Amino acid sequence: MIYIHVPFCRSYCTYCDFYSEIPCSNREGADFQCYTCSLLSEIEARRSEISATLGMNTLYIGGGTPSALPLENLKQIADALKCFGPYREFTIEVNPEDIVDKGDAYVEALRAIGVTRFSMGVQSLDDKMLSWMNRRHNAAGARKAFGLLKGERSVDIITGVPDMSIEILEKTVDEVIGWRPEHISAYQLSIEEGSALEKMIEDGKTDEAPEEECRKHYEFLCTSLKTAGYHHYEISNWSLPGHEALHNSAYWKRVPYVGLGPGAHSLRIGEDGTQIRSWNSKQISGWSVKGSEILSEQEIREETIMLGFRTDKGVSGSLLEGRDCSLLEALPNGNYRIPENRLFVADDIISDLI
Repeated sequence: MIYIHVPFCRSYCTYCDFYSEIPCSNREGADFQCYTCSLLSEIEARRSEISATLGMNTLYIGGGTPSALPLENLKQIADALKCFGPYREFTIEVNPEDIVDKGDAYVEALRAIGVTRFSMGVQSLDDKMLSWMNRRHNAAGARKAFGLLKGERSVDIITGVPDMSIEILEKTVDEVIGWRPEHISAYQLSIEEGSALEKMIEDGKTDEAPEEECRKHYEFLCTSLKTAGYHHYEISNWSLPGHEALHNSAYWKRVPYVGLGPGAHSLRIGEDGTQIRSWNSKQISGWSVKGSEILSEQEIREETIMLGFRTDKGVSGSLLEGRDCSLLEALPNGNYRIPENRLFVADDIISDLI
């Protein structure tokens, strides 16, 4: 199970705190190649570690904006990882403007290097909302880009944006459902440390959306997507039956994985059975492992509970002995899960149980 972080963006979204850099226009080719060479070196250096985490055999290229990378660089990366395939799922994150600008030939070329699944950040189909988020595409571009994608397609939506009325959200969701993507992710806007949004709130330029408005957004999503036949398998993720994201589902099960690229995290099992989390430093090239930690039994237990309750599979009852499970739903296999009508306050429920 492999994750690759591509640290390039053409502009910064209002809400984002992921590590990324805007390449200099007069040397972006050199930046892209420096990054690619460093990544290829890391792949070679961590070959045995990668081989030990291939139980799920998935590859996910995220960012940043992976579709900002030239095709030749993406092909170099895919070729270096070909020996670990074939992959049950090969996902790449793309932005609508890149797909529109590069066209159908670009999509076909990505599929030729092995991509089976596209995850596209639409976020909204309201141009005013997209402008506030500092997205580079508009609604028309998102529609055109989706029409160019082939294979498994996942669409990202954001809710809880200041001044996003329920009517605005309804129009976006209804249209996206009409596209019939295999997968939909919907995330409530959060204030991340270091983001432009955090600064805007500190300066009094905007306010957080009221909690009750956010609740209405979430309840609308749950009802609409269920009616449309989507399976609500994780707190922020819905899919048509049989199209759940294999890679992300493995994270929620705490399957070991290797994170490659600047700022990427990894989880591996040591020779003595300990679980070790590590993370890379953040720079365009020449990054290295910045730190690591051995997880205690208590930390593993808490992570298992926290991640398990994000999903419809829930958590084994054996992990909840002596705890008040009255707000949970008992499953036939002995697991407990948070019922859908309480998922909006899942963080509070999980905190109390931990």
